[in-house]
Amino acid sequence: MSVTAPGPTDVDQNRGPVVLAVTIAFLATSTAFVILRLISRIGVVKRVTWDDHFIVLAWFISFGFSLSILLGTQVGLGHHEDDVPVKDLEALRKSEYVFSVLYNPALMTTKTSILLFYLTLSKNQQLFRWMTFATLLVVNVGGLALTILNILQCHAVSAAFANPTPATAKCTDIVTIYLSSSPVNIITDLAILFLPMPILTSMRLPRKQKIILIITFSFGAFVAVVDVIRIAYLQAAFQVRLREIGTDPAASKINQQDDFSWYASLSFMWSAIEVHVGILCACVPSLKPLASKILPSILRDTSDPNDLSDIDKEERISTHFDSQGQRSPPVSPRYAANMDHESGDMGMMDFLTTPDMTEPIRSPTTIAPRNSTKSRPRAGSLTFFDLKSKKSMVKMTNKESYAPLALVTILFFLWGFAYGLLAILNAQFQLVVHMTTGQSLGLHAAYFGAYFVGPLTFGQYIFKKYGFRACFIVGLCIYGCGTLIFWPSAVLTSFPAFLISNFIVGLGVSILEIAGNPFVILCGPPEHAETRLNLSQGVQAIGSVISPILAQKVLFKSVNDGPSLIDVQWTYLGIALFVVLLALAFYYMPIPEASDEDFEEIAERRRPTNHKLVSLFPGGFKVPIVYLTLSLAIFSQFCYVGGQEAVAGVFLQYIPIVQPNSAMTPFNYQAIAHTTFALGRFLTAALGFFIRPRWILLTLYIGCIVTSALAMSAPAISGTTASTMLVLILTFESGIFSLVFAIGLRGLGAYTKTGSAFLTAATSGGAIWPVIMNPVIEARGLQYSFCVVVAVFAAGSVFPVYLTLCEPAKQQVDPVKGAGVFGASADNSAVLNGDRRPGSPMKTARRRFSEALRRKKRSSDVPGVEHIESNGRVDANADSDGHARRLNTLVDKDMEIWPG
Repeated sequence: MSVTAPGPTDVDQNRGPVVLAVTIAFLATSTAFVILRLISRIGVVKRVTWDDHFIVLAWFISFGFSLSILLGTQVGLGHHEDDVPVKDLEALRKSEYVFSVLYNPALMTTKTSILLFYLTLSKNQQLFRWMTFATLLVVNVGGLALTILNILQCHAVSAAFANPTPATAKCTDIVTIYLSSSPVNIITDLAILFLPMPILTSMRLPRKQKIILIITFSFGAFVAVVDVIRIAYLQAAFQVRLREIGTDPAASKINQQDDFSWYASLSFMWSAIEVHVGILCACVPSLKPLASKILPSILRDTSDPNDLSDIDKEERISTHFDSQGQRSPPVSPRYAANMDHESGDMGMMDFLTTPDMTEPIRSPTTIAPRNSTKSRPRAGSLTFFDLKSKKSMVKMTNKESYAPLALVTILFFLWGFAYGLLAILNAQFQLVVHMTTGQSLGLHAAYFGAYFVGPLTFGQYIFKKYGFRACFIVGLCIYGCGTLIFWPSAVLTSFPAFLISNFIVGLGVSILEIAGNPFVILCGPPEHAETRLNLSQGVQAIGSVISPILAQKVLFKSVNDGPSLIDVQWTYLGIALFVVLLALAFYYMPIPEASDEDFEEIAERRRPTNHKLVSLFPGGFKVPIVYLTLSLAIFSQFCYVGGQEAVAGVFLQYIPIVQPNSAMTPFNYQAIAHTTFALGRFLTAALGFFIRPRWILLTLYIGCIVTSALAMSAPAISGTTASTMLVLILTFESGIFSLVFAIGLRGLGAYTKTGSAFLTAATSGGAIWPVIMNPVIEARGLQYSFCVVVAVFAAGSVFPVYLTLCEPAKQQVDPVKGAGVFGASADNSAVLNGDRRPGSPMKTARRRFSEALRRKKRSSDVPGVEHIESNGRVDANADSDGHARRLNTLVDKDMEIWPG
């Protein structure tokens, strides 16, 4: 750049003054807030805790790295590298190095202070405390690792700030390190923002305090926004970096940083803003006692009847609310000081919510129980939803199940959408980094391999101990973390990083599936379980249709090199934020639950049928029919998903081979196949009203075997016919997964959740069979390799054949349509995992009468009267003289079973 006389262009090309002014402004603001916090804690509350110590440490570290920015602007930071005097280059390098080393410790100590403060919010919310400890661990382990990485960014260390850089130095670009660590910052920012929300939203507060509290804890959102802006500038800097080293990729990056002082200056400025805003947010809650003492009218509104009125200065009292939301008797400070003497300190929830906080008052603030149904919250209290499920999911009617099923079906669409995006992104990544076939199969195996790990380890534990809602929330959070990890994968264009991100996304989706599929199956009358699951899975298939088209035509259209691959990160950032918000929404949504006892109670009604002993071979070992059915369902699911993924993996390569001059592209054929797949699931759901599920399953398996065999014989048939067979394979695949899953769960009772875990783990077949198919492709060609698909579908068809030929299995799994199918309750229409079988009226009536008596003894929550719509009714509370006469009036002639 030629330099003659200073002009407008030259002034515009110096970012130093802006960086200097903004950094000073935020440093001064954070300093003022830290001082006010210390005055509040030392002068008013007269107590200093660990979070105060850490925020002071965070300020000292942030002062150091802010000073390095300020000094850097005086020696060239914000200028183009060519405009920096040679004598200032070493000082500039040193200021940049100091900043890079101190940035992560400043963030780490700030977040540690906030999390230590969270630990004082509630001492009896164990799940909240464990999650806070986990976040604390991630913050400190990640921060320490990144700090060490920044210190050792060059070998030797002095090469990071030496000028000129030694030719033998090996350095890692600092911008690359920052971008790669961005997911950790965003994940912890979101965790800190949302962790306290369940506790805060369950509190009963006066209106003004409620507003102040919400605003106080919402400042964390601004930190997350600042972090995203900072990342945007880092990405711009990194793309410049990639263009610089593009002609010489083997060169050391540190030797190629011709304009680092210019393009990284705004990234440094936003990093300073991020840290100082974090310190501000950490200090705001602690300023309440000081504000209450100086300006009490800010926190107390005497015109609001829900707020506290005048408080006697001589005898201040603490007013709180009991679990019924009622105001409890006043407590004097003298008595209150002894209420929590054992704990030794005042809970921070009291610290935040006591209206007149001029001295420490040790009276516990009451948090309303989250599932309380005995009270009505008083006016002005902070409530969102009635979170108590009034009815077990297994006792819901069709009409009652519509709302929760619609909500959970959103998750089905989400993991279908994720699957489609992953397929396209992996394909684009393979083009950018020139991956081998083995590496491509590795990415695929990582996603489906997570299905084996997640459900059989922590997924099953969470599902059994905490229920459906917890699985949905945990699965969404893991899924969101996985999408964010695509960020460093794209930055580093690293195969191991992509492998990890695929695995984590698969892990999250598997936890969603372990709860999502049984939820749809069990929520409502059981005779329509297969139909409900096929409808929800149809929505999932719609997601897998839309996402590849959207990715191919819009999102990833121009992804053909490293810089363009990085642009994809904004798509995944948006998905991650949506997923986190959806997880928060699921916490508050009224999701019905059911315990193992609920499942066992209803399955017990058909114990003789479900536990009939059978063996696969004459004279062989006998097992209860329900466990044999589950075992074969797991095997069938393993084979089906393996066959499905084997076909999906070669779909785009198959079309050009059999139809090289086709007017339609392979991608268009694939879009048609995915569409027929989705329509097939809706068709399967409709057929479920008229045909037994086992017959539909057998038909679909036969269709898959026949069409796969025809696709294998492609050289003997025309190209269009071969392509049509490939599309028809997906059409016949459509309903198999849902039918196998729903039939496999029937009759398991208390083991229903365990059965769901194993059926979900069977999805890991998608990681095995494509790998087995690949050597066949290399040895005999793509068309011949469909013999593997034929074999795996034939193996999976053993399950529907067993259901058709084994009479005890038919009795166990065949649903029966009773009177009032759409309007009857689960007790009226059918029993869970079983059905009403025709038999003698007296025998059926006696059995039902004895079941009603057993239920009444087992639990007072179960009605003692079982009302069966037929030609008569059974009254389980009938007197002994009249019950036989009433039993004789019950006739089962009205019961209607499906044909076949």
